[in-house]
Amino acid sequence: MGKSGYSTARLHNYTSANRSGVPSSGSVHGQREYLLILDGRALDRECLASALVDHELGMGVAALSSIDEWRVKKGSAPPLAAILFNLGGRKVTDHGIADEIRHISSEFKSIPVVILADTEDLVQILTALECGARGYIPTSVGIDVCVEAINLAAAGGIFVPASSVLSMRHLMDSGSRDRQPLTGIFTLRQAEVAQALRRGKANKIIAYELNLRESTVKVHIRNIMKKLKATNRTEVAYKVNDLLAEGTPAEEWTGHNTARLG
Repeated sequence: MGKSGYSTARLHNYTSANRSGVPSSGSVHGQREYLLILDGRALDRECLASALVDHELGMGVAALSSIDEWRVKKGSAPPLAAILFNLGGRKVTDHGIADEIRHISSEFKSIPVVILADTEDLVQILTALECGARGYIPTSVGIDVCVEAINLAAAGGIFVPASSVLSMRHLMDSGSRDRQPLTGIFTLRQAEVAQALRRGKANKIIAYELNLRESTVKVHIRNIMKKLKATNRTEVAYKVNDLLAEGTPAEEWTGHNTARLG
């Protein structure tokens, strides 16, 4: 009982037998703000909460299994400074996760939601931010970085791992180089659709990724085919790939390659 009692005292009763997980707003801690950890795995959330308290997070810590549990107790709970949603091995793109992040971010508009997850894949990070998260912490970082990230979000900033920033810059640079030969003949949106056709993507996927209606994608494809004098999307893909490979100025390329493909 010795060690259990220690943890209970240090973490303000969130591991107590009644499993309240939330300190009372009328307690001796007054109106001190708290970090709310959401994690369905009891051992993981309790260990994380203990580590954050030990590393002087600068705010109280409450740990619960779900946001629904918080809703039941929020009437008697202290104010929140931030919410840490621990996905563990799950991904933001897994079924239902993105919607849950959106709902929490929408409900707690003034309180930053930070995601903690095992993966630091760029797609997962960007999806989390698009859903309203104010930070993304991979479990590969140390506890000190985790503390700084939470405090940054609570102060109004957004934390993302450095590796994702470098990946994003690389993608932007390569994307800019890829589009450059296309923008002489296409609009920017047509260039994006042409790139997607080059990669063999279906209209529905292109519409989803570019946030367009499928009917709009079809219009862009028709205009691209006219400009390239192509009769089908396979020919479009071939010509676009050839254009990018050669780096030929777009104005010179259409007539040259039409004759070659004729």
